[in-house]
Amino acid sequence: MVRFYPLLRPLAFAMDPERAHRHTINLLRLVPPQRPPSFSQSLKIRVAGIDFPTPIGLAAGFDKDAEVPRQMLALGFGFVEVGTLTPRAQQGNATPRLFRLKEDRAVINRMGFNNQGQAEAYSRLRQIPHLRGIVGVNVGANKDSVDRIDDYLGGLRAMAPVSHYLTINISSPNTPGLRGLQDESALRELLASVEQLRLKKPVFLKVAPDLDARDSERIVRSALDHKIDAIIVSNTTVSRPPLKSPFASEAGGLSGVPLRQLALNCLRNFRRASGGEMPLIGAGGISTAKDAFERIRAGASLVQLYTAMVYEGPAIAKRITNELAQIIAREGFANIAEAVGAEKASGEA
Repeated sequence: MVRFYPLLRPLAFAMDPERAHRHTINLLRLVPPQRPPSFSQSLKIRVAGIDFPTPIGLAAGFDKDAEVPRQMLALGFGFVEVGTLTPRAQQGNATPRLFRLKEDRAVINRMGFNNQGQAEAYSRLRQIPHLRGIVGVNVGANKDSVDRIDDYLGGLRAMAPVSHYLTINISSPNTPGLRGLQDESALRELLASVEQLRLKKPVFLKVAPDLDARDSERIVRSALDHKIDAIIVSNTTVSRPPLKSPFASEAGGLSGVPLRQLALNCLRNFRRASGGEMPLIGAGGISTAKDAFERIRAGASLVQLYTAMVYEGPAIAKRITNELAQIIAREGFANIAEAVGAEKASGEA
């Protein structure tokens, strides 16, 4: 599939984006799982007690129902995050709800946590022998839930046995009211309840990029107080930088190249707020090894991508990873961990 992507891309782009995505997942399911490739030892990094072979991960949203995590690991991702998964299956928002902004190398989505439910994903993940490769599970709340905190707690309990880490997604703009869980009192109530679960798996928190420095400070403070293991910065944005595509006015979360600077600035705010005490995962607008290295220097221990794969194809993970190893060597770092937060040390802004 990697080899033939240049030929398949025009066909995929001629289709409705959601239909093309479904065909991609179906094709990947036909590929026998293979061993992940080997990468430079300099890229190994330990975060939240997990040894990651590389810092380049696949963000949630691509493999919503945990159908192809092993295939994505074989394509060169150092880790894969499946989901977002809700306790009960749900259809999500009305279609069309996914838009390619080709002129901007971006995507707008208002999917609304469409998924087959946690039980279906659990049954797939439990069949992976010892979860070969690092697989995280991103959990959310059902749109019609009467108790969203209970949905998160139930999801964490349910999916913990079949994951290396779990992510609490409170930052999707496509479920009404969900981002309200980032507010001070709601966030503390949620994280206090999560802390009481005493899970044996690391728990990450995924936040929006549409936050200011004060938001970063209070979220970091809450996360540290309640022993969250890492923060993913960030999800899609509801803001609209200048865009060329005719789909620019569509409602939903914007991802891809136009999100790059906003997500980077947000990451810097979280790094300043945490002072290096909280591991950070950079996401949003990453499409090259240079982008990945910039996030790492800004304080990210790991990075995630998804939208760039829509435009670059499935070979992107292996390419970025190999190029990142070259950058690390060229910059004089013995390993990737030495580069985390190096931007601050060098006085860059």
